[in-house]
Amino acid sequence: MGYRTRVTGAIQISPPIPWSILDGSRFVGPPHRRIVDMDCVLRVVEQVAEGGDGSTVRRVAVAITGAMPERYCAYNLLDHVQKIIDLFGEGRTFTGRLTCTGDEPGDIWRVEVHDGRAVRVEPRIVWPDGTEGLTA
Repeated sequence: MGYRTRVTGAIQISPPIPWSILDGSRFVGPPHRRIVDMDCVLRVVEQVAEGGDGSTVRRVAVAITGAMPERYCAYNLLDHVQKIIDLFGEGRTFTGRLTCTGDEPGDIWRVEVHDGRAVRVEPRIVWPDGTEGLTA
């Protein structure tokens, strides 16, 4: 079974990634792809544009999210977020975070994007008296 992590939140992508360069990507999840083999997926939305000869629907990726709503083995999450940045990041900004909560008490961390790099951010523990760390 392995160690499981709940991944919540999203990393927003601006400008959105057009479907024309996403179609067939391993990072496109349901409902556009049935099987997800990556630790994160691109949230794809449909945008309707009204034109002179009717409306046009186009798909774009607007965010990076966890691959599943339930806990899963997210061993490669940081690498997979970086892969999305490397593949589709030119001319785009990534803002927000993925919050990861593991099976053990106190096991919490984030994935954020800093200067085009996916970074694992660990929390800092501060006791009410102002001291830091896990010791008394």
